[in-house]
Amino acid sequence: LKPPSMLKRCSASILSFKPFLRRAHAQVRAMSTEEKPSLPAEYKVPKVWEYKEMRGQFGGTNRPYAGAWGEDKPLPKGEHGLQLYSMGTPNGVKVTIMLEELVELFPDFEYDAWLISISGPQFESGFQAVNPNSKIPAMMDYSDAAKPVRVFESGAILMYLADKFDKDGVFLPKEYPLRAEVQSWLMWQMGSAPFIGGGFGHFYSYAPVKIEYGIDRYTMETKRLIDVLDKQLASGGPYVCGEQYTIADMAIWPWIGWLVLGKLYGAAEFLQVEEYKHVVAWAKKIAERPAVVRGRMVNRPFGEKSEQLHNRHARGDFETKTQDKIEAAEAGK
Repeated sequence: LKPPSMLKRCSASILSFKPFLRRAHAQVRAMSTEEKPSLPAEYKVPKVWEYKEMRGQFGGTNRPYAGAWGEDKPLPKGEHGLQLYSMGTPNGVKVTIMLEELVELFPDFEYDAWLISISGPQFESGFQAVNPNSKIPAMMDYSDAAKPVRVFESGAILMYLADKFDKDGVFLPKEYPLRAEVQSWLMWQMGSAPFIGGGFGHFYSYAPVKIEYGIDRYTMETKRLIDVLDKQLASGGPYVCGEQYTIADMAIWPWIGWLVLGKLYGAAEFLQVEEYKHVVAWAKKIAERPAVVRGRMVNRPFGEKSEQLHNRHARGDFETKTQDKIEAAEAGK
């Protein structure tokens, strides 16, 4: 027990602190009730939010609830055990790079990849059954017909593929501490992607109006994230986790790699990416890998027609089934 004199001193200290607490609480209340400027100027925050269709690119495809609301339509299924349902956005490309790296590694490895546009088909019943979050990419593994496996979220798919097929730890090391390092950087990317895509990309490129606060807020965070990667590569490169190219590189490259190479949002000059010399060198190095060249073509419905392979079912499709060749063949009929 504390002696009475000490208890008296403690009580006096607490009492002397109370006025400070009252002033602090008053300041917080004043800040919470302060009228802030709105954009548009006439907007007032309602007591209860009500849904209305959003403007801007992709605005019409979003809803404040989960579940299938599109067409009741099953997903297509090819002849291989692995069925990927995706689109060639950064999150989709993470997985197709890994799949094509496994194609390079194993002569008998194959998969089917089906284009799922993010303009609405991701909310159809078939896709929603594979991913209840209605986001690409999603994958079904029918290798064991009696026990089909669904995997969604790009990071989870990368780890699943590495654990199942990469027995020697080529892309996901088997031993610690390197395995933990790869997993940590993979999770870093998964956590940072919303700031780059849903934050910077949205306000800089997709929002129906240019909002200075939104652009500045997420530009700052995007540049900070690029700098985190630049310092990591400077300390131990040439890859994110040192000498070994891993699923961490595959996950980060389609976001930050594309960004610094000028392939995402057209924002390379705006972000002054030349400042990040180690990231730029890393991005260029990975872009030259044959599996990466092919992976970024799979499920891609935009860009040069010769770089679009909407659906991929065999290794030879890159030579015969790109969109330029399909359209030329149809025109010749």
